[in-house]
Amino acid sequence: MKFSFFLFLLAAIQTNSIAQSKKDYKVIAYYTGNGETIRQYPLDKLTHIIYSFLAFKNDTLSFRNNKQEETVKELVALKSNYPHLKIMVSIGGWGGCAPCSDLFASAEHRNNFAKTTVALFKKYDVDGIDLDWEYPAISGYPGHKYMKEDKDNFTALVKTLRQEMGDKYILSFAAGGFTNFLENSIDWDAVIPSLDFINLMTYDLTSGFSKITGHHTPLYNTTTQQQSTDNCVSWLLHHKIPASKLIIGAAFYARVWEQVVDADNGLNQAGVFKQSVAYKNFGAYFSDTAGFIYHFDKKAKAPYRYSSSKQLFATFDDEKSIIQKCRYIRRKKLGGVMFWELSQDLPQGGLIDVMNKKLNK
Repeated sequence: MKFSFFLFLLAAIQTNSIAQSKKDYKVIAYYTGNGETIRQYPLDKLTHIIYSFLAFKNDTLSFRNNKQEETVKELVALKSNYPHLKIMVSIGGWGGCAPCSDLFASAEHRNNFAKTTVALFKKYDVDGIDLDWEYPAISGYPGHKYMKEDKDNFTALVKTLRQEMGDKYILSFAAGGFTNFLENSIDWDAVIPSLDFINLMTYDLTSGFSKITGHHTPLYNTTTQQQSTDNCVSWLLHHKIPASKLIIGAAFYARVWEQVVDADNGLNQAGVFKQSVAYKNFGAYFSDTAGFIYHFDKKAKAPYRYSSSKQLFATFDDEKSIIQKCRYIRRKKLGGVMFWELSQDLPQGGLIDVMNKKLNK
């Protein structure tokens, strides 16, 4: 009887150890949908949901409308069934931070933003905020103001938020995954102590503004493309940023260029950006009738497709590249993975399932 109890106790300890190890890696979903649709996804495989994007009302963190407010309530209610899940909100985004440069240049505005942010947390039981300022001190969305002082003002904003939030709430930010951002936008030594983690936007590295095709979310550099996940992570590790605070990004969408000539399967060729395609629609968009041929760049660890008949080139993440990214996270002892965005995945058997399997094997 005692031996049986010992075996039971040992099994319980091992099970608990496995459960704890599975929580070591963060799997963070940005989400733009509503509170009902999200229930179809495997929420047990996520650690954080970042609802995107709330709005500025002067210097106050606010909902855009009543629908957003209701969605946040519904997301927070998920924690009753998924107590491990953290619900955060995000501010900014591509095209969403027009007032940031002027707003956060003022200590008064920073203080009020921090106070209203914590007030919102308390009222709605939100767990934290992700700052998505694209970008401090360098050019971002066309026409948005930026100035060199943004760098120090971002530091002041982070410190003000942490002081107001204390240790109870989560503070992160979305970082550009390219060298110009890493070198010029952030005072890394100054902000790191105040942050729980950093979401590295290691996608859109070949953006829709590019007139030349390329991988938009490669794991490694190639001879023709010097921006990649590894380039970003290596820069940060070299500058002594804790690996555990680095969350690499994955894209749940393809970027497609048209008018791409039939040379080298469309890679590194002139083209015109056409559209984005959600991962859940890959089966229909990349059908055999469209003439797309699948390729995998072994150096970049990145998939792509090309249709010579339609002269279309597509770059994306898929199961194969996600597996490579998860192996990279484990090897580098990084904090985990985030992705844009949840509603673009398949509800079942999608990329979240791949992440969960490969990070927790």
